[in-house]
Amino acid sequence: MILIDAHHHLWDPSVGEYPWMTADLEVLRRVYSLADLTPHIVGNRVRATVVVQVRADVAETVDLLALSAATPLLAGVVGWVDLTSADAGADIARLRAGAGGDRLVGLRHAAADEPDPQWLLREDVDAAMAAITEHDLTFDLEITPRELAAASKLVRRHPDLRFFVDHGAKPPIAQGFCHEWATGIAELAEAPNVWCKLSGLVTQDVWTQWSVQRLQPYVDHLLTVFGTSRLMFGSDWPVCELAASYEDVLDAARRCLHHLTPAEHDDIFCGNAQHAYSLSLTTAEEFDR
Repeated sequence: MILIDAHHHLWDPSVGEYPWMTADLEVLRRVYSLADLTPHIVGNRVRATVVVQVRADVAETVDLLALSAATPLLAGVVGWVDLTSADAGADIARLRAGAGGDRLVGLRHAAADEPDPQWLLREDVDAAMAAITEHDLTFDLEITPRELAAASKLVRRHPDLRFFVDHGAKPPIAQGFCHEWATGIAELAEAPNVWCKLSGLVTQDVWTQWSVQRLQPYVDHLLTVFGTSRLMFGSDWPVCELAASYEDVLDAARRCLHHLTPAEHDDIFCGNAQHAYSLSLTTAEEFDR
């Protein structure tokens, strides 16, 4: 089976600030490079990946794009620009014109880290969404249940823009099933221009207690509201390593989805990401090398 990992990261704390790496995440404060990722990619026969920004800094996106230009495996980059800037459109254009600019498939901003739960509905952010649409890019929604209502309004304002919900909107699995999350994600999923990533769920549970059985109700709900045509697998490596290895995360996703047909599996583990992100895959020969 061809596999696309629609959500992972690469970083080097020596070249920039990562404010989200708080004391409880200190174990992640080290270099995670393409060389570190490669054994997982080769061992699991991953054909292509989407690498996602983790730093609110255009310089990180420039570096990821340059790396993708030299690495066929990195089929897509979800980057960052300042969406509150009047120059957001020009910033996007500069990224597209630079090295690896053709690999820029979308943008993301950590709305969950903003004090205002309505941040996504700001006028300047709204204008940036129009610019993202004009450049035929996508937007990743890095949100929690708190931002679901704003996200639902945003996606309806921009029906021609493709949105991706990262980590299922981070249901608070460790605290038990959250009806606010279940209702909010169902409303968001009613918009046909929204896809969802089966990623990051293991770290929403107690890191030492997660299990396939504990994840299953959340995966089932996402399947119900998005269907198999708008879900896609993402490892969330290396953040996932707080709770589970790359291989554990992949195995858990497959086990949660074991009841689906082979065609539905192909959609979630490959086809949906390729289509929605408009990815160009490496050839089988390039992959085998």
